[in-house]
Amino acid sequence: MAAQNRVLIQGGRVVNDDHSFDADVFVENGVISQIGINLQLPGGFKVIDAKEKLVIPGGIDTHTHMQMPSMGTVAVDDFYTGTKAALAGGTTMILDCIIPRRGQSPLEAYDQWKAWAEPKVCCDYSFHMAVTWWNDKVGEEMETIVKERGVNSFKVFMAYKDVMMLTDAEIYHVFCRCKEIGGLAQVHAENGDLIDECSKKLIAMGITGPEGHAMCRPEEVEGEATNRAVTIANRAGCPLYVVPVMSRAAGDVVSTARKEGKVVFGEPIAAGLGVDGTNYWDKDWRHAAGYVMGPPLRPDTSTPWYLMDLLANGDLTCVGSDNCTFNANQKALGKDDFRKIPNGVNGVEDRMSIVWEKGVYSGKLDENKFVAVTSTNAAKVFNLYPRKGRIAVGSDADIVVWDPQATRKISASTHHQAVDFNIFEGQVCHGVPVYVLSQGKVVVEDGGHVMVTQGAGKYIPRMPFCDYVYKRIKVRDGLSQPKAVEREPYKGPVIDLNPDPQEEPRRVAPSVAAEFENRPISSRHGHRDLHASSFSLSGRQIDDNMENTPQTRVLSPPGGASSIQF
Repeated sequence: MAAQNRVLIQGGRVVNDDHSFDADVFVENGVISQIGINLQLPGGFKVIDAKEKLVIPGGIDTHTHMQMPSMGTVAVDDFYTGTKAALAGGTTMILDCIIPRRGQSPLEAYDQWKAWAEPKVCCDYSFHMAVTWWNDKVGEEMETIVKERGVNSFKVFMAYKDVMMLTDAEIYHVFCRCKEIGGLAQVHAENGDLIDECSKKLIAMGITGPEGHAMCRPEEVEGEATNRAVTIANRAGCPLYVVPVMSRAAGDVVSTARKEGKVVFGEPIAAGLGVDGTNYWDKDWRHAAGYVMGPPLRPDTSTPWYLMDLLANGDLTCVGSDNCTFNANQKALGKDDFRKIPNGVNGVEDRMSIVWEKGVYSGKLDENKFVAVTSTNAAKVFNLYPRKGRIAVGSDADIVVWDPQATRKISASTHHQAVDFNIFEGQVCHGVPVYVLSQGKVVVEDGGHVMVTQGAGKYIPRMPFCDYVYKRIKVRDGLSQPKAVEREPYKGPVIDLNPDPQEEPRRVAPSVAAEFENRPISSRHGHRDLHASSFSLSGRQIDDNMENTPQTRVLSPPGGASSIQF
């Protein structure tokens, strides 16, 4: 057997999400075949020295948009440059989002995305499916996509009005369908109607630059929509994955929902953990436009740290990148109107280092939590575990040898992506992948040399009804099915809402009317009894049948004449 199919990673510290230990890892035919000390090995293998390094599962980026069409142009990082950059940064699998045009068949969109990816992709990959419009046919195709295409996650948008946005009723139908077929519902949570109205107002005020993008999508717009999405999912009995979580408000909604026992997951992204929204007010239009994405980065500079705390506490679950990149000349489509700036930022290459720097190096995360939020949790949520997301015998040999002490400076001039801008420009990060294995083959070597093959990545189908997501829901469904109350049928009278137009509607029962009409009008002294009610459900007065009395001027009111002089 060729040595390239056998690799020994020697002397490192294996880090999984639940524990760490010192061991050698032997890889054979694309899978991990042995883990331990003093292994008995066949001859002919490549040795990687991992002394004082960490041996971790390859990263899983849960949120990418490679070569995505948007606003008449296409994202510059395609499935080749995007996945090459992913591997360079330590990510060995991506989950890309298929976004059908409004009215397009989801199955047709799947075939289109698969044709784009298959000849180019360098690492393993899978898909989410966006639901951008709704009818019964879409619901039928969702089931086919789950059973025959291996996609178990469906994304809806509460923003991007008239393009991808669904109504609450449509979202409810999608969530119910996800529940029926065992899919995980995902949501982009922003109030699209408010964004649309506020953006019109800002344009009318002459605010056309990138700052307008942030101003029309304030934090409360994300928080409100996140709460609404959680409520809709709860009523549908469906698990929910909120993506991306970009604000304190949205993070708090997810945190509260989880504390209440709802099956909700939240995903911050590298951009939201590594930079903030003050960049939208930069004097350089290109710089400011480079950060335009939805939901936007928040101008509150404490937001990245707050989101990292939620991640550390388990309130947020996975870290994606939302990688969707556009060059300067593409962003310039919105030079006179922020609404026309293509939305998207980079992150697929820098995600792992940003999380290590902002999380582990800052003391908020430990090495095990780092593995959890960059790889293992994603594998569990999207039903890839333990094939992906773990260093274990039998797992895929997607492995990163990570140097926690090494540093690198992020720059558009040195990154492997096609985009001409990097939102993390100039940041120095601790934590660098020095070796990366994909499918058991070394694709990144010490020194940053990247050796990839277009089309080498495999499509990984995912099964529905993932236990990690659905186990609690199945139990609850068995305990809390709604039941009708058994009772005798009602046999009394029912009001006629369509009476004969020739007859005056009878507003009160005859017996009640007669009693009303027969009440005495005066007291025993001959005066009107003011204590008796003159109210009738029919609308009549008690003295309607009496003749009008002549007007009488009162000269001496009750109590005597007044002696006050004016």
